[in-house]
Amino acid sequence: MTKLNWTPWHKVVELRDDLKSGELSLSIFAADLYDVVMGRAKPVYQNAEDFFALTYPTFNLRELAKDVGLRLANKNDKAVRQLTLTYGGGKTHALILLYHLFRDGGALPDLPSVREIKSHIGIDLPRARVAVLPFDKIDVESGLDIRGPNGSERRLKQPWSILAYQIAGDEGLKILHPDGKAEERDSAPAQPLLEDVLRIPLNQGLPTLILMDEVLMYAREKVRLDEGAANTLANFFQYLTQAVTKIDGCTLVASLLAADPAKNDTIGKQLTAEFQTIFRREQEEAVQPVTKEDVPEVLRRRFFKPHSIEKLELFHEHVVAALEGIANLDEQTNRDRKSAEKRFLNSYPFHPDLTEVFYSKWTSLDGFQRTRGVLRTFSLALRNACNWDTAPLISAGVFLGAPSQAVISEAAGELISVAQSEEYEGKTQDWRAILEGEIEKARRIQDEFPNLKHRECEAAVFATFLHSQPLGQKASTRDLLLLLGHTRPDRIELEKALKRWSEESWWLDDEAIEDAEVGPDGQKMLPKTWKLGMRPNLKQMHNDELHRIDDSLVELRLEEEIRACKKLTEGASAAGARVHTLPERPRDIEDDGEFHFAILGPSAACRPGQPSDEAKRFINETTGSDRPRIYRNAVVLAVPSLDGIDAAKSAIKDYLAWSAVQSSLSGKNIDPIRKATLQKHVDDSKKRIPGVIRQAYCVVVTVSEKNEIEAFKVNVGDDPLFTTIKEDPKSRIQETAITAEALLPEGPYDLWREDETSRRVKDLVGAFAQFPQLPKMLNKKAILDTLVNGCKSGTFVLVQVRPDRSRRTFWREDVDEAALSDPALEVMLPEAATLESLDYRLLAPNVLPSLWKSNEIRLADLRNYFSGSFVANVRFDNYEEPVHIPKVDEAVIVETVREAVKNGVLWLTDGSASLLSEEVPTGFPTENSVLQAPPEPVSALEIVPDNLPNAWSDGTATALTIASALSSVKGKTLPWITVRKAIDDALKMHLVERSEDSGPWPCEFSEAASVTLRVPSQVVPQENPPVQPTQPVAPGTLVAQAKLRPDEIQNLAECMGDLIKATAGLELKFHVRIELGGDGEVKDETVHKVNDLLANVADGLQLE
Repeated sequence: MTKLNWTPWHKVVELRDDLKSGELSLSIFAADLYDVVMGRAKPVYQNAEDFFALTYPTFNLRELAKDVGLRLANKNDKAVRQLTLTYGGGKTHALILLYHLFRDGGALPDLPSVREIKSHIGIDLPRARVAVLPFDKIDVESGLDIRGPNGSERRLKQPWSILAYQIAGDEGLKILHPDGKAEERDSAPAQPLLEDVLRIPLNQGLPTLILMDEVLMYAREKVRLDEGAANTLANFFQYLTQAVTKIDGCTLVASLLAADPAKNDTIGKQLTAEFQTIFRREQEEAVQPVTKEDVPEVLRRRFFKPHSIEKLELFHEHVVAALEGIANLDEQTNRDRKSAEKRFLNSYPFHPDLTEVFYSKWTSLDGFQRTRGVLRTFSLALRNACNWDTAPLISAGVFLGAPSQAVISEAAGELISVAQSEEYEGKTQDWRAILEGEIEKARRIQDEFPNLKHRECEAAVFATFLHSQPLGQKASTRDLLLLLGHTRPDRIELEKALKRWSEESWWLDDEAIEDAEVGPDGQKMLPKTWKLGMRPNLKQMHNDELHRIDDSLVELRLEEEIRACKKLTEGASAAGARVHTLPERPRDIEDDGEFHFAILGPSAACRPGQPSDEAKRFINETTGSDRPRIYRNAVVLAVPSLDGIDAAKSAIKDYLAWSAVQSSLSGKNIDPIRKATLQKHVDDSKKRIPGVIRQAYCVVVTVSEKNEIEAFKVNVGDDPLFTTIKEDPKSRIQETAITAEALLPEGPYDLWREDETSRRVKDLVGAFAQFPQLPKMLNKKAILDTLVNGCKSGTFVLVQVRPDRSRRTFWREDVDEAALSDPALEVMLPEAATLESLDYRLLAPNVLPSLWKSNEIRLADLRNYFSGSFVANVRFDNYEEPVHIPKVDEAVIVETVREAVKNGVLWLTDGSASLLSEEVPTGFPTENSVLQAPPEPVSALEIVPDNLPNAWSDGTATALTIASALSSVKGKTLPWITVRKAIDDALKMHLVERSEDSGPWPCEFSEAASVTLRVPSQVVPQENPPVQPTQPVAPGTLVAQAKLRPDEIQNLAECMGDLIKATAGLELKFHVRIELGGDGEVKDETVHKVNDLLANVADGLQLE
């Protein structure tokens, strides 16, 4: 026998005698709260000493006991607690713990676990009246037997009756019964009645502890018989949780989920959600009695004799011995030995990665019950493995059968049963047959490597099985090596053996095997991942199946694949086309002037230059040969080539044959590698179809510029088909708007008949869809945009005739939607149009071409320009183009001039009259009126005495003298608005001031003589320089400063919230300076009013 460099785990920790002998029944791991209450549970649960001897008081359990104990002692408000986790998560065990703790009180055994719990609670354990609702034991029709506080038994049916009888006996039933009888009631009792029941133990000096278990088991069956029972139970739980919260010391601990996963169906989930909502209203945070970190200690206490696991530190040398081999295989473990030692020591003798795979993967399987499932599984494995396992840790190898036997172990069979209950794609996996075959292969391979002495290859198979659950999960190579390394296998031989297994395995996923990297020697290395699964395949029958495929099935599948091939139509709708995939008849493509792109079926296939008759019908006809299509130029068809459609049919036939082979082998056990090969053929043949179909659709059928139906080939690449067709010049498809000039009579498209000066907009737009000499416009809106742009540029005049026959005209201006949507809207050539209105902004200098030949124009110039015969030369890049100017009646011209002057676009002078930005008096403009651009602004400095002496006399001037003097200097009578602005600026800058006898300011020109100005009597120097930070600015501080008008301060206030949000976390300061002044001294009354207002803003903000 080989000498070991470590001690096997079962030589370090000692299995309990009942586990080793087989006397320990697996059912013992399923705790039963009802049996404990009725005094007939197994000793391990019924006897407090046995129970606490095997109980590991996890932190969560101790916290739960503490919260319940303090609540029973009326020292906290945590009245309602709910236990979480799925079935098998230690919830019933937690309830039994609470039952023993607070029913027995001081009679508890003196054990470490009891002392640990008492110490954590911190007070003497309060004795309580304990009532249980074991819902998994209540028969929905006959109820169950339950004991009252005096020990008498009675069979009761309703949950509230069972509860009340345990708390107060017959008296409790009388309180609930409407007639005061010691009998049951059918409806859920309201909160006040439940409170009265709960007060009875309290009056006897006992708080009440209510324990609920497996609520869903009862509720699911009850609702199956009576749908209304859901509401009744919900009401009961609502009343009860509220009552428990109201009664001092009363506590409710509930487990809602069912132990039977079958109960957790759709209705079960709905019930659970509803009940949890009710409990959440009154409960504290939910409790998870056993967490993943607690599992090793739970397992140790359940399986091993106490004296052998008392001192965890004694296991250190055995952990170091196990890690020696793992570190040789795993670089990460070798780098971080310290944390690895801590992790393995906490888990000893269990390999932490083994318990991890159960908790991270197997708990997802409906049939595996968390803590209970782990206990059952390991109890079976350890019972057998302790006789032959030589490993230093409990790892995947413990699930193998004895070395001398070629059968699956009992523990492995338990796991196989769970895994086989899982369905994948409607099928279950025969894991027993798979594992037997794979372990046999591994054993044979193992025998060829003498340095693999501890069944590492067999263990790798089972480790892969564990990692492959739920079906589809997988293990990395590192995952396997971690579970195998503790027996110190030779790395080279282990990798060779694993590689051999990957090559010979019938059930390892082939994709993972194929994904293995190639080493320096050109050979494949170990796969990156390992997964056992079911993927049937075989390819020998492919050729036979090819001959069995019916042509009609190929045609049907071909049509489906064409419809599914998105690349054929991708981008067409977004570009503006109406898309039709496999239209059945020509009428399926509307004859509406919109651009239509159609993918025709295989029957329309043709060769380039030879359009098929079917394709021609789609272009020429609508509902029949007697109903020709009008908008032929708006239809583009994509059809397959004859060779291409043959290739597509061949590809589909190839795929259908592979699929038929796959179907014929469904349910049969075949070599997994061959399965994967078949799958690859199926997948590859399927993936090939869209590409072949795309290549087939390489012929475009449409109307040529010569009005002939042509079929031409396009080169199909990676781009969508429509993009390829659109970019081919033979298609003549235009996506963007054409130029307005192209739509003129002399343009390239010949859209106007001789002597025609106007056309309806809808006719021009529809012409591109109708006449083949025009480009195919993808979007009618692009043509409309061209007309609108032409109107804005002056190329066209758009005319809208109203119902009353009056007209609206648009020229060099925006066109509203109402006009654009009018079917009667016309396009008119400018030389034939008379404008009904003219935008006054067009009269501004240098807006209209050739209007402003100098800096001034007169009414006669406008009359000539808008006479209807004027042709302006417009400069484009390197050439000039003559542009006709439409006619405008004189009344419209005069009114437009008046609007331009009023709105500040034009400055009108006529004799002494000078008008700008004001109403134009009746009679203006005249023939002598001069129109010009508004004058340049006058600087405030220009009106001071030194610069304008003719306006000043003895240091005073009037607004009128300033206006006259300025006009004299400028050589023209300036408009009053310009002079007024200069005076305004001078007053604001304190360059001048109004005298005491001055008239009001500002004023109209007629009152200018009454406004008297003077040079300020003394120049008051600025007491403060321009706004500066009031304190030295700290490094990194940014400053924004400006003089603000009142309206700008309001703007600042409106954005204050956004400013504060934008500068969150920074220091934002405001330094405010307010100045108040005028022509004379500010009155004290005014100062007092202002200061009163400022006092409401901030203390100390006062005028001084």
